[in-house]
Parts: sequence; structure tokens; C-alpha cells
Amino acid sequence: MPDFSRTFDKYETLVAEVDKIFRAMQEAHTDCIRCEVHCCDCCHAVFDVTLIEAVYINYHFNKSLTRKERRPILRRAEKADRRYYQIKQKLQKMYIDQGKPPDEVFQHLAQERVPCPLLNDEELCDLYVRRPITCRVYGIPTSIGGTAHICGKSAFKEGTNYPTVNLDKMNDHLFELSKDLLKDMGSMRSRIHMSLVPVSAALLTDYDEKYFLV
Repeated sequence: MPDFSRTFDKYETLVAEVDKIFRAMQEAHTDCIRCEVHCCDCCHAVFDVTLIEAVYINYHFNKSLTRKERRPILRRAEKADRRYYQIKQKLQKMYIDQGKPPDEVFQHLAQERVPCPLLNDEELCDLYVRRPITCRVYGIPTSIGGTAHICGKSAFKEGTNYPTVNLDKMNDHLFELSKDLLKDMGSMRSRIHMSLVPVSAALLTDYDEKYFLV
């Protein structure tokens, strides 16, 4: 198993900063944020994670859970991965073959509902402490590509200015951490630092020396 500890430490520092931002927002806008135990609206959204997050999730998934605990999650991951592939094929067809504008394609993507393989029957995350940053900021205002987004269950009002987490800048930081990870390992796959994969693929992939070509 490759040594990811140095990059993981830097990633966890970023996670701590993100959690601090969420708590500050929660204290300032208690009436607007509706996050609570068993609320799993964000767990059905279709989204990708960066390489550093994928490797981090995979590492702790295999380290923290027993083989018996992992087995049903991997079955759910295989099912979700097939669904993600179908969705991305449909979106590609909309954009390339049908010439649909990016905003319409993104809106269609936002309406897709696929349960995260880490979501268990009790509507709890089996790897909650290690969840990616997208999950950690869901529930507070965010922006990506210059467009603001809010959780549909929140009480934030459109047209009102709120502090917003810029996900473009956050992703840039995560891409840099992914590059650091590849550099630390001496990987020959240096160009994959900007790769994005769903959580299902992160769980199903073997991030070993063979994968990284070291």
C-alpha cells in the first residue's frame, strides 16, 4: 500500500477549515440550515470527487470497515456505478448530439437521484467522518461556475446575499493536493491530478502501486 500520510494530513487540514466554515454559517443562520440526523437529501445527488478525496475515502473504507461490512456497500457501489454511467451517457448525448446548452444539461443532472453507496438502510453514512467536502458544505450556500446553489430543504431566500462557499476555488485546492499526492509517490500518471470520479468508483478502485505506476 502506498504511503499517503503526508498528503492526507494536508487534506485533513482543509477539511477542518471547511467544517469550521459550516459551523460558523450554522451559528449565524440557524433558521435557514435544516441539516439533521437522517436527512439524506444530499446523499442522492449525482456528483464526483477529486483524486485526493477518492483515494482518502477508499483508504479509510478499507481500513475502518470489516470485509463483511464492506460487502453490501460494494454491491451498492456497483449498482450506482452502472447508473452513473447511464446518466453520463445521456448527458453527453444531450450536449454533443442534441446541442443542448450547458445550463440545460446541468439542470437535468441536478434532477437525477442516485443513492450514494455509503448510505445505509438507516439513512446514515457508513463513512460519515471521512465524507468528501461536497457533502460537508451541502446545506449552506455555494457557488460553482458563477452560479449560486442552495439546498432545497434550506430556508435561504433567493435574492438575499449570504456568505457563499466558492466550489471552484475549493476544487482548485483539491486538484493541487491531488498533484502533491502524485508527486510524493513518484507516480508516472502525473496528468490524472484533475480527474473526477463518483464515490462508487472511488470505492471500487484499487489505488495501489500498479494504479499509480510507481
